[in-house]
Amino acid sequence: MSADYPTPSILLVEDDQMDVMNVQRELRRQNINVPLVHARNGREALKMLRGEGDEPKIARPSVVMLDINMPRMNGLELLETLRSDPEFVGLNVFVMTTSDLESDRLKAQELAVSGYIIKPLSFDKFGEGGTSVDGFSLFLDLLKLKS
Repeated sequence: MSADYPTPSILLVEDDQMDVMNVQRELRRQNINVPLVHARNGREALKMLRGEGDEPKIARPSVVMLDINMPRMNGLELLETLRSDPEFVGLNVFVMTTSDLESDRLKAQELAVSGYIIKPLSFDKFGEGGTSVDGFSLFLDLLKLKS
């Protein structure tokens, strides 16, 4: 790939190991074979993105998939921090949550989220209440991650 199109990768910010495994399984089922970097909370994700503390700086991800409800720094707090940082303001961020609260959805929209995915993540269930197929189709098309 050229310098304009770095190698696609995903940063998954999720504290629940079952949800991490669900995302990995669904990506495999869709033949999306890109590096997946995992952070357990917003603070850890920021350290990885910025290369702070003992964390080596990771390559800028094509997409950040981020849970809202996490300890230490939740997903919306991380999103707010990313949007106020010139280096990360343009990151494609998809919020994943079990919360269907309108307030969470509106806050995510205010912060220019690329998509809002209701967990559990399952591509088979898109359109059956919760997540629309459009959000994840956009995610896939935007990143051209299908191999």
